[in-house]
Amino acid sequence: MDSILDIKKRIHEFIDHADERTLRIINAIITTGEIEEEGLTAEHKEILEQRLEEHRKNPTSGKSWNEVKQSLKKECGI
Repeated sequence: MDSILDIKKRIHEFIDHADERTLRIINAIITTGEIEEEGLTAEHKEILEQRLEEHRKNPTSGKSWNEVKQSLKKECGI
C-alpha cells in the first residue's frame, strides 16, 4: 500500500503535466465536489438522464464492472 507521501508525490507529478481540461475537472471536484458538465451536448445529457431514470426504476438490471470487463475481454480477444 502506498504511503500518503507517495500518493501526494504522484498527484503533484500528474498535475504538473495535466492539460487544461483535466485541471478544470480537478478544480471543480476540489471546489464544489462536482464535475463540470462542459462539453456535453443536450442530446448526451438527455441520454444520461434516460439511463439514470431506467436505473432508478430497475437498479439490478445492469451489469457489474467485472461482468463488463469480462465481456469486453471476450469481444476484443484480450
